[in-house]
Amino acid sequence: MNPAAAPVHTATQRPALSAIQGGKSAAAETPRPFSFGDWLDTTLARIVLGSISIGGVLLAWYLATRYQLDFYVRFGNIPTPMDVLDKMREVNQSTRFLTNVGISLRRVLMGFAIAGVLGIGLGILIGRYRLFRSLTMPALEIFRPIPAIAWVPMAIMLWPSNEVSIVFITFLGAFFPILINTIHGVEEIDEVLFRAARSLGTREIDLILYVVVPGALQHIFTGLSVGMGVAWVSLIAAEMISGQFGIGYFTWEAYSLISYAEIALGMITIGILGLLCSKAIQLTSRLAMPWMAAAGGKK
Repeated sequence: MNPAAAPVHTATQRPALSAIQGGKSAAAETPRPFSFGDWLDTTLARIVLGSISIGGVLLAWYLATRYQLDFYVRFGNIPTPMDVLDKMREVNQSTRFLTNVGISLRRVLMGFAIAGVLGIGLGILIGRYRLFRSLTMPALEIFRPIPAIAWVPMAIMLWPSNEVSIVFITFLGAFFPILINTIHGVEEIDEVLFRAARSLGTREIDLILYVVVPGALQHIFTGLSVGMGVAWVSLIAAEMISGQFGIGYFTWEAYSLISYAEIALGMITIGILGLLCSKAIQLTSRLAMPWMAAAGGKK
């Protein structure tokens, strides 16, 4: 660069320049005021807003059943929140209800675990290797549109017991959301990362472990979250049709016995169990992907 062409600050320009630079520095050091958006990210806000949300549903439920509203949707036979609370106290006097809950949890966790292992493993192979994709995806795409509940008659004939059949149906419900999201996550990884890793002499197994898995992890957890929800849907439907135990069977049996409070109790229990499982996956994702929290992954 030509020295003569360099800008020269005159004596009158230097104070103004210093003032501008000082102003920028001061502005950069000034803390941003606490905003409503910042408050929404706090634990207190989540507790308050969550309480308002659940409280609003309970209030609407109470008013609709208290006054037996009948605007096309009929609330005449729907139990009140207090009826369900009384029924909860009654069923907890024995171990029958808790046994059904434990059986359903065991089934859903077994089916979900198998679906996670196979779905993530196959998803990585299908997303990474075109030959493997060409050999497996056509067959998988035939099975994917079949609802898990449609497999109930076939599962009863395939497996030696109802217990294994229900776990199998739960597995099917969770498997395809996990598989498809994993495939999509692997395909979304920038090819530059692969070229950079190969230029450093990375082995294929290390490429999978240190490039593919971390790169697809966000999509994998999305698939796990969706898969858990579908697993519960599949489990409850299977228990209602072919089960002898479980919270789905408990709910269907309550309908057969015209015990409306037990029906509502079963539905609420299913919702709470599903919520707890989803929260466990979210917590695991935060532990597995600390960089997402550091980068402000939540929007």
